[in-house]
Amino acid sequence: MSTDLSQATAAGASATGPVRDGRGASGERAAASDRRAATGGGSSREVATALAIIPARGGSQGLPGKNVARVGGVPLVARAVHAALAAERIARVVVTTDDAEIAEVARAAGAEVVERPADLAGATASSESALVHAIEVLSGPDAPAPAVTVFIQATSPFIDPADLDAATTRVEAGDRDVVFAATPTHGFLWRERADDADGASAVGVNHDPSDRPRRQDREPEFLETGAFYVLRTDGFARARHRFFGRVGIQSVHPDTAVEIDDAADLARARILAPRIDRRLAGSLASAQAARVGAGAGIAWPADPRHPFVDVDAVVTDFDGVHTDDTAGLDELGRESVRVSRADGAGVARLRDAGIPVLILSAEANPVVSRRAEKLGVDCVQGLADKGSALREWAAARGIRLDRVAYLGNDRGDIPALDLVGWPIAVPDAAPDALERARHVLQRHGGHGAVRELAELVLAARDARAAAEGRSAASDPDWRGERDAHDAAREARAFDPAHPTRLQREAIAAASGEASAP
Repeated sequence: MSTDLSQATAAGASATGPVRDGRGASGERAAASDRRAATGGGSSREVATALAIIPARGGSQGLPGKNVARVGGVPLVARAVHAALAAERIARVVVTTDDAEIAEVARAAGAEVVERPADLAGATASSESALVHAIEVLSGPDAPAPAVTVFIQATSPFIDPADLDAATTRVEAGDRDVVFAATPTHGFLWRERADDADGASAVGVNHDPSDRPRRQDREPEFLETGAFYVLRTDGFARARHRFFGRVGIQSVHPDTAVEIDDAADLARARILAPRIDRRLAGSLASAQAARVGAGAGIAWPADPRHPFVDVDAVVTDFDGVHTDDTAGLDELGRESVRVSRADGAGVARLRDAGIPVLILSAEANPVVSRRAEKLGVDCVQGLADKGSALREWAAARGIRLDRVAYLGNDRGDIPALDLVGWPIAVPDAAPDALERARHVLQRHGGHGAVRELAELVLAARDARAAAEGRSAASDPDWRGERDAHDAAREARAFDPAHPTRLQREAIAAASGEASAP
């Protein structure tokens, strides 16, 4: 099996035409691995070779638009891509889809895209058929298929890259032909017998109802989560099924066992996301600290209060964000609001760093104009649809929406929150707004919330600059120019629960510099 995965895209594209955007972050990472191998750099264990494939069709019947539904502010297919990119053993990440929106989200997250034929994207088509097609497209005479294929399902929003690495290592080592994600359970299972002529009661499936040993006295059984399956590629090519040969289990945390099939599953995942993402982020940062010896010096993303909000613009609501959502009224009917000087200082720092700031307000009120004028930022008022206004403002300035942080607090902010890469909410925001937030601030509106967001944005920018040997303070026009086909995608695809290797290195570098005497 060849490890020259960077050539597979070119070979597949020239042969069949359906591969698009083959120069994404994963393609560049594969090429980098090959360069290390060719030059003798690093051990063989350090060279990532596995191919991750994420099937994501557009025609979900149970939950329309399921694969781009947001959990923790991030589309499901993007979360799967982020997890794969963060795994050390995966060299290349590909999404196979028939849907243009899914393809766009996948590319923005850093994946390559294979166009999935319509006859392999219907409700009865198997995931295996999509895998076989993608492997065939990506392989050729000059680019044989990789030894290991990692099949990841976008409907599982909570995948720990460490689990992907552990499972992939077992297959690479020849310990197993297949390793799949499962969570341990000590539950007693029952089944009702529909064929009982005498009307007998339900029967125990995995236990004798007359013998109920204590939990600690029973060996666990395992529930398949559906999150991922690591396959020896040649064995899968023969079997055309995900289970063949010697099958092993990768035990994963019960929190990650959520699989989204319907609206109730999606709602539950959104509720769980803040806690689970924090745990995943902390686990990753701890592992990175152990690798680089940075110890407690790493401030992100182990500390959930300080996510790595790497963006090019900040947009906010006004009432409930710059204010505490109350208003004063004098005897002449004149309205006044209370704002925070700390917020003003934070906005000033954003301006000094060259980061555009916009205030969007549903209500047309002179006090909003006065505050925006005082802060020296753009302002649009009297809006029925904040999403459209935000889209127009960003397009006029050449700013991608996935590189925007939006801070809101109410239902009227939802169209804007759903557009941006970093939807953020104040802690007392409306439930619908909190549900869409990728991060919830600690400070309330009118009490330093905008300042808190500004500090996160500036800290992320300084970390990126430090990793590149530059200083944002000495170069206020710094926009984080990056390599067009690697760091650019890594930057805009950042997920606090699934930072990629380059992102973790940037975090470690910045933290080490900050803690130096």
